[in-house]
Amino acid sequence: MAHGRPILVAGYVLLAAGLAQAQIDPEPRELVQLGHNQPLQGKAPLSGYAFYYGNIPHWHRTNLTLRLAIAPVYLDSELGVAGVLGPNTDLGFGMAGGGFADTYSEIRRGKYLQRESFTGHGGGLSASLYHLFNPGDRIPLNAVVHVSGHYATYSEDSKTDRAFELPEDQLSTRVRAGLRWGGREPLMMPDLAMELSAWYEAEVRAGSSSYGFANDRRVRPDAHLFWGRAMLTYTLPESKHSFTVSLTAGTSVHPDRFSAYRLGGVLPLVSEFPLTLPGYYFQELSARSFGLLAGDYAVPLDSRQRLSVAASAAVAVVDYVEGLEQPGRWHSGVGAGVIYRSPTDSWHMLMGYGYGIEAIRSGHRGAHSIGFLVQFDLGRNRNPLFNPGENAARSRGLQRLFQIFR
Repeated sequence: MAHGRPILVAGYVLLAAGLAQAQIDPEPRELVQLGHNQPLQGKAPLSGYAFYYGNIPHWHRTNLTLRLAIAPVYLDSELGVAGVLGPNTDLGFGMAGGGFADTYSEIRRGKYLQRESFTGHGGGLSASLYHLFNPGDRIPLNAVVHVSGHYATYSEDSKTDRAFELPEDQLSTRVRAGLRWGGREPLMMPDLAMELSAWYEAEVRAGSSSYGFANDRRVRPDAHLFWGRAMLTYTLPESKHSFTVSLTAGTSVHPDRFSAYRLGGVLPLVSEFPLTLPGYYFQELSARSFGLLAGDYAVPLDSRQRLSVAASAAVAVVDYVEGLEQPGRWHSGVGAGVIYRSPTDSWHMLMGYGYGIEAIRSGHRGAHSIGFLVQFDLGRNRNPLFNPGENAARSRGLQRLFQIFR
């Protein structure tokens, strides 16, 4: 789950896990999301995303919902079918794949090791079952079972060491099961959300292998992950102050570099469970188990809530994956930013700064970063930037503009 840097063709890559919802989304949506983190010290993998997200209920038939996420080099899609196994049980059938989605970036003790990093491409098919236990209740309780098959192939980057042996191409099967009470919309800054959830995921690969320098690291044949999250987002009705607080914790059995939990950076839609640490590189820390407490608070500066200031903080305790250890188990970061909302609330922008308090840089602690997040809600915009249903060529053209050449 890292970003690729091929020669002259580097681009923002959608990390599709961030768009995998725990139920069929009943709301029509047209969103364009952009985000980027830029460290001010050291060299890090490219960290950002740019994608169009569309959710179309009643697609051709009243019980069908089509979800699409389109990035410059990646497509993630799911067709949801409501009421297949009863009025409260739905099925989803997905397809995802594209370039650079399986790229791996080695970060060890705060240093990005390009000679041990490599590009990966891949894709797969999936099927999901969603069951609602409490129809009619204000806060839904869902059970989710997700099964997917994935194939990844690897190639050298321009700076991969020639003595570094790449891992074999991988065919894997993943099974995820969980319970989720509540949830969060796929928005950059929702006004209201809450969640209590618990999850288990098994990944089984078609065999194990060794790779690296003289086969000094392994791809394990299976990995098992267990995690949970408690999260609340709320906007005070009179003052319009808003806050989010979340606690996420997880552990694993037989993890390797590909299946580890990876913490760092501030990109809220980079995964379904973003493990953010302000000031750190994106996915800087690789953990076999962890606990992460994070929160932010935003205060509007004017009566129309167009301009706000925000502060954030996060603290984590980490048990590292073998081979990626570093001194100290505790990590923390703080951040501040400015948020702008358009008069029609059709687009939002956040410009922010982060400081990683325990991040290691050149043998010392402390790291600085800046970044931005932008969301265009085309459903609220009376003059849409583009309408894929009317002119698909224009849609593809805008997506091409998201590519960043380096």
